[in-house]
Amino acid sequence: MGSAPATVREIWQAQRADGPAAVLAIGTANPANCVPQDECPDFYFRATKSEHLTGLKEKFKRVCQKLGVQKRYLHHTEELLDAHPEFLDHASPSLDARLDIVKTAVPELAASASRKAIAEWGRPATDITHLVVTTNSGAHIPGVDFRLVPLLGLRPSVRRTMLYLNGCFAGAAALRLAKDLAENNRGARVLVVCAELTVLLFSRPEEGCFQTLINQGLFGDGAGAVIVGADPVTAVEHPVFEIVSAAQTIIAESENAIAMHLTKGGYGGNISTRQVPVFIGDNIERCLSDTLEPLGIGAKWNDLFWAVHPGSSAILDQVDAVLQLKPEKLAASRRVLSEYGNMFGVTVIFVLDELRRRKETEEEEAPEWGVMVAFGPGLTVETMVLHRCTAQGTGAN
Repeated sequence: MGSAPATVREIWQAQRADGPAAVLAIGTANPANCVPQDECPDFYFRATKSEHLTGLKEKFKRVCQKLGVQKRYLHHTEELLDAHPEFLDHASPSLDARLDIVKTAVPELAASASRKAIAEWGRPATDITHLVVTTNSGAHIPGVDFRLVPLLGLRPSVRRTMLYLNGCFAGAAALRLAKDLAENNRGARVLVVCAELTVLLFSRPEEGCFQTLINQGLFGDGAGAVIVGADPVTAVEHPVFEIVSAAQTIIAESENAIAMHLTKGGYGGNISTRQVPVFIGDNIERCLSDTLEPLGIGAKWNDLFWAVHPGSSAILDQVDAVLQLKPEKLAASRRVLSEYGNMFGVTVIFVLDELRRRKETEEEEAPEWGVMVAFGPGLTVETMVLHRCTAQGTGAN
């Protein structure tokens, strides 16, 4: 007689990982076209044939100086914009042409970041079991996830999830999903990919439309990739951060603070530069406490490391002020904002990479525990508790 058949619970338990999900590798990429912020007003008003609007250009210069951005990388060049004069007028039916551009460009940029993450990971691309992709730049079926399978040499059986239009919290949301996939599927290796191009946001300046100036001075293009898995293979995989918990909270009465939608001329919507920092300042301590207290982590804010989505310098200033953080705590977020601008959900992956880079060069012992915080439409707050792995490649017990 054979052994007794396994129960459903035994099968269920055997399918799950023994330990927490961890970040195993990170890769980032940007387009080749770099625009220094001090050159942005000339570029923007020249490309939009708006140099005669001298007063508005001076206003845009002041806007650019206040955003905390020193340079950004953009897929759209003057040559591309000259070939698409319909992009200058947001009322023109230009959506199809914009989508044609991102259909090819977003998967290529996403693949560039992914290849870097896979190379750092050290295992073949065919070992990826799950693919989670998020972008605000497009609305295609099949989507970026489908295109990445042949570009990266993934298995046709890789299990794909495509997330569209999650705004700036998209990267954190994708990592939250990856945590669940890795911990509930023994041996899973999840490739998380975020990629954004702002060509859908581009339009000419108009008197009385301050949002357009913010969009053109703040947002940049980029892609980030993270490989997430539990139970790392000793001597092959080298975990960077363990993902201990993840949560999402909607702030009450904030529905109109950040809104996005597709129009015939690209993206429409609004970001309230007045309301958003206030909502974040009024709610961030509660969101953090709700995340940390159930875990028994009673550390003071300055005892943690921080991966905060740098939506703008005003948002970072508000977080700093409310939590009374030391200057170095948000240094990684501020550097990413300065060097790349706000790349929507991609940005927090760049911050994670910057934190990892700083840990490798700093002489002082870095905090063991940290948090990732991202903000986006809703107003939605994503919080994630991270545990820094030791040099030996595992977290502390």
